[in-house]
Amino acid sequence: MEKPFRPNPKSFKNTFCVFHEENAKAIEKLMMQYESKSGSCYYYTEKGMYRLSNHWGRFANSKWRLEPLDPESASKTKLGFASWNEFYPDNTTDNLYYIEANFENKTVNYQHRNNPNYDNKALLRTSFETTKKIKQIRNLFNLTSWSNYFDYEDLDVLRKLIINELIFTNKTLDEIKREI
Repeated sequence: MEKPFRPNPKSFKNTFCVFHEENAKAIEKLMMQYESKSGSCYYYTEKGMYRLSNHWGRFANSKWRLEPLDPESASKTKLGFASWNEFYPDNTTDNLYYIEANFENKTVNYQHRNNPNYDNKALLRTSFETTKKIKQIRNLFNLTSWSNYFDYEDLDVLRKLIINELIFTNKTLDEIKREI
């Protein structure tokens, strides 16, 4: 058994983190060090944290997301791992988040500006502004009724044009639509 590592509990408050799904075998030799009221189990190591949970996203004062395995596991309870350096500060006032769209899968997500993959091209926004833009982008991906007002040859090209404007500019959706 590995010697228990005990992080500072304050290091988790007001954080954003993307956990990566792992196989349950990863915690076989680890001792659970904390179980939340909602049943999530936490395993701490020198390198980072494992979290076994059936719920991910916003909770308490943090935003913790899980990137699933490919193909995604069937179980609702998933094990995620994040290195200690992947926990980034979160608050409601600073421009901390940028948006990434996957046009092939028609998905959208947000990332923290401290993410080493951030290229400084996508606009940084507050969590509230980011949430609003993500909702608009999801509607653009999932609905087609909005496109009835445009003269276009390829809906995917039109979608990409509008979504990129939402990600890389401060223009509102209405301003973008009027310009097209």
